[in-house]
Amino acid sequence: MTKDGWRADEADVEAILGARHGDPFAVLGPHATAEGLAVRAFVPDAEEVSVLGADGRALAKLERRRPEGFFEGLLRGRQAPFAYTLEAAKGAAVWRLRDPYAFSPVLGALDDHLLVEGTHRELYARLGAHPMLHEGVGGVSFAVWAPEARRVSVVGDFNFWDGRRHQMRKRIDSGLWEIFAPDIGEGAVYKYEITGPDGSLQPLKADPFGFGAELRPSTASVVVRTDNFAWGDGAFMAARGMGDPRRLPMSIYEVHLGSWRRAEANRFLTYDEFADALVDYAAEMGFTHLELMPVSEHPLDASWGYQPIGLFAPTRRFGEPAGFARLVDRAHRAGLAVILDWVPAHFPTDQHGLVRFDGAPLYEHPDPRRGFHPDWNTAIYDYGRREVANVLAANALYWLDRYHVDGLRVDAVASMLYLDYSRRPGEWAPNPDGSNDNRDAIGFLRRFNELAYGLHPGAITIAEESTAWSGVSRPVDAGGLGFGFKWNMGWMHDTLAYLGREAVHRRWHHHEMTFGLLYAFAENFVLPISHDEVVHGKGTVIGRVKGDEWQRFATVRAYYGFMWGHPGKKLLFMGQDFGQTEEWNFDRSLDWHLLQYDFHRGVRNLVRDLNRLYRSEGALHRRDCEGEGFRWIVADDEAQSVYAWLRFGEADEPPVAVVCNFTPVPRAFYRIGLPRGGVWREILNSDARSYGGSGMGNLGAVVASETPAHGLGASAEITIPPLATLYLRADSG
Repeated sequence: MTKDGWRADEADVEAILGARHGDPFAVLGPHATAEGLAVRAFVPDAEEVSVLGADGRALAKLERRRPEGFFEGLLRGRQAPFAYTLEAAKGAAVWRLRDPYAFSPVLGALDDHLLVEGTHRELYARLGAHPMLHEGVGGVSFAVWAPEARRVSVVGDFNFWDGRRHQMRKRIDSGLWEIFAPDIGEGAVYKYEITGPDGSLQPLKADPFGFGAELRPSTASVVVRTDNFAWGDGAFMAARGMGDPRRLPMSIYEVHLGSWRRAEANRFLTYDEFADALVDYAAEMGFTHLELMPVSEHPLDASWGYQPIGLFAPTRRFGEPAGFARLVDRAHRAGLAVILDWVPAHFPTDQHGLVRFDGAPLYEHPDPRRGFHPDWNTAIYDYGRREVANVLAANALYWLDRYHVDGLRVDAVASMLYLDYSRRPGEWAPNPDGSNDNRDAIGFLRRFNELAYGLHPGAITIAEESTAWSGVSRPVDAGGLGFGFKWNMGWMHDTLAYLGREAVHRRWHHHEMTFGLLYAFAENFVLPISHDEVVHGKGTVIGRVKGDEWQRFATVRAYYGFMWGHPGKKLLFMGQDFGQTEEWNFDRSLDWHLLQYDFHRGVRNLVRDLNRLYRSEGALHRRDCEGEGFRWIVADDEAQSVYAWLRFGEADEPPVAVVCNFTPVPRAFYRIGLPRGGVWREILNSDARSYGGSGMGNLGAVVASETPAHGLGASAEITIPPLATLYLRADSG
């Protein structure tokens, strides 16, 4: 203060005008002094400013101390702060505004403590931009973590992007900055203006907790509410927590929203349009889950969402956040669970994002040997920093909580587990004992899984983990990472390699199809035919197969029968459900016109029927993750490329025999062992005419005699059509 007692020091005034004051609340707003209540305000462009009481009467006219807009005055006889309004004038123009520096903090000491401790489970309810009523006034509470910053301001369309107008209060204990901005609300566009520790002004930053975002190429955050969606999925959510997911059917339809289907002029569909078209299609096809490639806001379409910047914002490409909530709600009401691809492994280095957020490494590990990913030119999170791990865990919980999402598939887990992932000698820093496991990331993944399963019954987590890391889907208290499921990448690579071989050569590679059973129950596996297998020159599933058109489609049908009969949950990428022939292109719609052709309709019909059988037959899903649910019948018929096995469910559920022939030669009078005599119904034949096949089969059933074979007490002679899979179910009658 000056010698007058209540006036601000000149240095403080200069710092406010220069937007470099470390504690603007110590200068601006109301302040009790021995002479009365001093009120100071920064109102650029105003020539006069008065303080009005609650009744609108002028209580004092403030002195314009600096022409840039610094005003101050004294309300003698007052000590306690009170609700007031400022009235500003310039020439004939008069306007009223509320002073953001007249409001107390929104955050509390508990927020500081929990963030620093890394245990703030609802951090998303405190950080970011929240429309609210504070001290009787409507506005938005802004809060951001930037511990090394000298100054943080929120700037936006509501303050002319002027970093002097809403300089924020720093909470020293945590490095959080906050301000309540009165008289703004949903739809406000904003960023953070940050002065780094060296005094340099950083590029404007989008809010790490921004719940809405502008449509690219614009990059600002948008104020939205995500705590007031109208949900109609109560029955689905109540039922979701019942039963063990490992023993329930899980057939996942993986979708990239931007290219599943486009509207006229190649326009993106909206979330609401997806809520009708996509949900109806997936439900009619019998899928149990939709898996959406990342929907978090991202700057580059070509990243497919795997380089997100707005972790808390559904991408604006398809509409507003409420539209995404309606999509999830509609899926639930149709009986479909929703899985999101989630990317905690890395983030892009776009200047408006997390990189060097407060002028120094904050979210990224400061050592580039641990903080930079050479394959993707992205930054890697500092998982050992408690606040960073807290932000990521809170983000996962946010999608499960606010959007009722049913599961998270975690991308690129292998890149998180190994310090030397995709690095040559000398490019990585080992642990003190020389080992290469990223213990900070491991600790984070375990904590994330504990929170997801502990706080959201019925939700699942799935790891895309491409190595032989032990215990990915083992509980944390048993020494595992705690995921519910793991993608079976080895099965995928082996079986797709087999699929691409000439039929005459398959006998020499027979065990590419059987090898997966050696480890099929080491984890809780999902069998993925994912987007990664239909890009970058890999073609499509149908495109891998050699031979004439009939053989190619028959082989794919046989392969899908093999996959749905194999232990493990199922995942199929969009387009492969109807035999798309062109590689996936994220810039355009799938080739839906192909469904005018019989072969493509046949593949679609088969996938639909496989899903329905998989859901209805307990033997096909109940023990997907248990060795007791599987028994080989024929595993070594290399000469004829035939495979046969049994699937078992509960004791009262009939077993199902799966028989595959991967040559174009029919196999008549082929004897297979079966666990019981009597009638076995042919409940699926991928060679049926309705699928585009030749119609060869067993006239709907076979009769097993008490003739032992393949170590089983009964057997039957069957006809195996060319390039086909059969399902035979023991007749319960």
